[in-house]
Amino acid sequence: MATIKDVARLAGVGVGTASRVVSGKGSVALATAERVRKAIEELEFRPSHAARSLLSGSTRMVGVYIPVLKGTFYTPILQTIDTELRSAGLHMVVAFGCGTGDARQQAIEGIDFLIERGCDGLVVMSNTLRDKDIDALGPKKEQLLVLNHRFKSIADQCFTADHKLGGTLAAQSLLKLGHKNFAAIAGPPTSPDNVARMSGFMSTLSQAGIRPAQVITLESDFSPEGGWECAGTLIASGKEFTALFCANDEMAVGALSHFQQIGLDVPGRVTVMGYDDTSSATYSAPPLTSIHIPWRDITINGLHWLLNRVYGRQDPVVRDFPVSVTWRASVASPSAKKTAGPK
Repeated sequence: MATIKDVARLAGVGVGTASRVVSGKGSVALATAERVRKAIEELEFRPSHAARSLLSGSTRMVGVYIPVLKGTFYTPILQTIDTELRSAGLHMVVAFGCGTGDARQQAIEGIDFLIERGCDGLVVMSNTLRDKDIDALGPKKEQLLVLNHRFKSIADQCFTADHKLGGTLAAQSLLKLGHKNFAAIAGPPTSPDNVARMSGFMSTLSQAGIRPAQVITLESDFSPEGGWECAGTLIASGKEFTALFCANDEMAVGALSHFQQIGLDVPGRVTVMGYDDTSSATYSAPPLTSIHIPWRDITINGLHWLLNRVYGRQDPVVRDFPVSVTWRASVASPSAKKTAGPK
């Protein structure tokens, strides 16, 4: 395989001159540049990724950190990022939480891994990092995009949705259907976006005269397994409810699966509403009504900001992301039907 030295030798120029022609940076006489281009064509020279990085001062790589590499939430976001980067002639390097440390330490180590690989920019999805962890990135902080979390110190670099509004819409929708007996499966209390959506949900119910203590609430880990287990706990509790709000779709799908196994009709005996409106909501049984968070738009606009910052592009950036309800077959009015609980 030909090298830049071979090109320079055949063209009768120095390596530096050949490099300037390849990179397109720096002045080279027209006749000299033509000799270099002919040598490149004759030798079928293709600079390696490492060589291009040295020539341009850029790796053309963007690092992405996510907590877990599974599920229907992170996978579509990664696909969106990869598609956008490839269309811009860039590549994605992914790191995710692993190792023996806690979630915060895993995030720190994952970001360090991406920086060590020479990534030009960073995309981070983590709600465990602290402001001092962001400050510790030094100059690299300027090339950081945060999705689904907000740091006050770099607010312009953070792209997320109004999760409190999402919880509010969930409660309003169920109340309008006539529900008065509620259950909820919340995510981890350490997750700010979970806290926001549950706050919106509970405060809206309170305004309708339903105190949080009246809502049967369990906490889980955003997984289908967690939703399954919580659904079983709700039924075993013997308490009655007509509507179940789950803080994400994966827990809602787990709950639906449990209800189906025990023969509990959805929405005949209990309405189930999810959150995020991922692909799993469309193909669950029955299809899941969910709070729609425009994750694709959030991701694309965040990437536009990052690529503008890192590569000097001029892509449009939008920061207002409407939250809505996607209605499917898992919800119904409680009128003239029994509540979930002991038969």
